[in-house]
Amino acid sequence: MSLLRRFRLIPVTYRVPAIVALLMVVISAVISEHVLDRLSRTQEGFLNGLAETYLDGLSSAVIPSVLRGDVWEVFDALDRSKSSYAALSPIETVVTGSDGRILAATDPTRMATFSQLPDSYLSRYGPGVVTIDESALTGFAKRDLIYQGQPVGTIHATFDVSRLFAERREILFTLLVTNGVLAVLFSLGGFLIVRQMIAPMRVLENHMRSAAHGAAEPISPVEIPAGDSEVAGLFRGYNTLVHAERERANFAMQLAEEEKLSSLGRLASGMAHEINNPLGGLFNALDTLKTHGETPGVRDTSISLIERGLAGIRDVVEAALATYRPERSQRLLTAEDFDDVRLLLKPELRRRRQRLDWDMAWNGAGEIPIKGGPVRQAVLNLLLNASTVTPEGGVVSLKAGSSDDRLRIEIGDQGPGMSPDIAAILTHEDPGPAVRAGRGLGLWMVRRVVDDLGGSANITAKQNGGTAITLEIPFGGETAKANAA
Repeated sequence: MSLLRRFRLIPVTYRVPAIVALLMVVISAVISEHVLDRLSRTQEGFLNGLAETYLDGLSSAVIPSVLRGDVWEVFDALDRSKSSYAALSPIETVVTGSDGRILAATDPTRMATFSQLPDSYLSRYGPGVVTIDESALTGFAKRDLIYQGQPVGTIHATFDVSRLFAERREILFTLLVTNGVLAVLFSLGGFLIVRQMIAPMRVLENHMRSAAHGAAEPISPVEIPAGDSEVAGLFRGYNTLVHAERERANFAMQLAEEEKLSSLGRLASGMAHEINNPLGGLFNALDTLKTHGETPGVRDTSISLIERGLAGIRDVVEAALATYRPERSQRLLTAEDFDDVRLLLKPELRRRRQRLDWDMAWNGAGEIPIKGGPVRQAVLNLLLNASTVTPEGGVVSLKAGSSDDRLRIEIGDQGPGMSPDIAAILTHEDPGPAVRAGRGLGLWMVRRVVDDLGGSANITAKQNGGTAITLEIPFGGETAKANAA
């Protein structure tokens, strides 16, 4: 059966609107193609002319400064050119020397002086004067700076061409509106004929619009035509889709609730882990007070330890509220924080008959510009974990030292090694499935501390067996991270 014969078998109520719509689509496509092509060539010619003028003027202005290597003069010429060629809408202009390094740029914070020009700048130009990137709505052009027949540098310019595409969209919109009006006039007769068929389609359209605004409702059985099997099947299919979407939404809500409960469980377990760490030392200090409370030195030391331990617990609780209220404690790191960690770790080491290899290279300053509470909690967590995996009678080590701009802490154990999924909690961008499964919560808290302080963590295997975890925390890293955000 021929294609024309099959088309004639289609009911006229479908053929008339189809023919009109097809005709208008063809006319619209042909007219729009010719108009937009002519407009595009005109715009590109105008843009090329402006770009040539801009590059000519800028070349004359910067060549003497480029020959002298005067960065400030080149930057001043770039800055003045922005206002002189506002119609061209330059976004960024970069001037490089003969060695390809940047002399000056309109945005020196992004393109640093004397840095190497990125390779992407060299591969973005086409054969024309201006190469247009339609996805980014930008144009690129470059001009080699020639002095006495020798290249002395290059100008790389980026322009905003969004106005060109806006004009094209406006023309296209006008064409579509015009063709739409003509389509309505020419297809009026066809739609008058099929008006009875359109009536049930409007019911479906109204329901779909309601669904688009989040209020999907099934079509009432009363509105489903009785004698039209095609429209009735379409309505029933829509109702099936609505019911399936409701079931999917209910299932998604259940998953979200389960995830919320899982997150709450991880938070509760993590807080319990963090708060229980210093409690042993606090109880030990209380026992000391009960036994030797009459001795002034012992009493003062124990009370001071209790105060700092309770302050650490307070910091953990406040950290849980960090999402809604920033931490108020701004106490900096001191040598006493490490001394407290050593005291809190003693009961566990004594119980497991382990030895602590302690190497502190404190720089003698009273304070280090890093928050003390989070670092203390992180170090205590890692030492407790190291003691847990180290066999009885083994050695747990801590080596800490500060340089001019950062603090470096290394905790070592004699355990069997750390599995990759647990190690990923500290080293990878995503804490991984271990945290989501409720494992490695102590390391997860350490990871949060390191991230908040702008530091990094590294895990290596020791030569004599065991694992070494190294934390590097820059001075003022938290402030730098906040400013970057």
